[in-house]
Amino acid sequence: MKQVSTSAIFLENLQLTLGVDASRVHVLKGIDLEIPKGTSTGIVGPSGSGKSTLLMVIAGLERIDEGRIIINGTDITTLNEDELASFRGNHVGIVFQSFHLIPNMTAIENVAVPLELSGDEKAMEKAKAELEAVGLGHRLNHYPGQLSGGEQQRVALARALAPEPTVLIADEPTGNLDGETGIQVANLLFERQREKGLTLVLVTHDPSLAKQCDITIPVRSGLIEMANA
Repeated sequence: MKQVSTSAIFLENLQLTLGVDASRVHVLKGIDLEIPKGTSTGIVGPSGSGKSTLLMVIAGLERIDEGRIIINGTDITTLNEDELASFRGNHVGIVFQSFHLIPNMTAIENVAVPLELSGDEKAMEKAKAELEAVGLGHRLNHYPGQLSGGEQQRVALARALAPEPTVLIADEPTGNLDGETGIQVANLLFERQREKGLTLVLVTHDPSLAKQCDITIPVRSGLIEMANA
């Protein structure tokens, strides 16, 4: 594949095997993919197809055996762990299905954490602004246990966006929410992505969520399925 300058994410021949001996599984089998800047891409496929692993590889949370992963011109496969953590903190926001909020911290403290870790002196100010942007300006000092599932996912989204990433990764962002709440969070996710001009890559089992994406990538058995295969 030839990398183009408009690519936010460029993947070439991604190979990944997990497990040992009899439990070894070839999870990714030569994935090639380009994702243009500022677009939304939905990765879909059956359970066990490798789609969530692909997402974690793009986020730099899982190392591949072979291939290249280039995000905004940086080949992250060449980075050591400290460099990769720094790159991820500056360029990649991540929203998980199960929120991953710190239970003994308030909403604003949860959002401020990545900013404080990077030494941002305006961490609390920026955290407040992001929470207001997702409709939680009245819940700044509430703890996760005092928030509904939808509110917790809004906090998680605000936390992912606060460091001003260029790429937003979302793994089943509505998977733990009821139907109506899921629709509200999904609409907010795409709204914030467009407002900030982010490149969004999400994994979902929800066809309606996938349809909102600019691009849909079907994955099966560790491979990208061709449209007419």
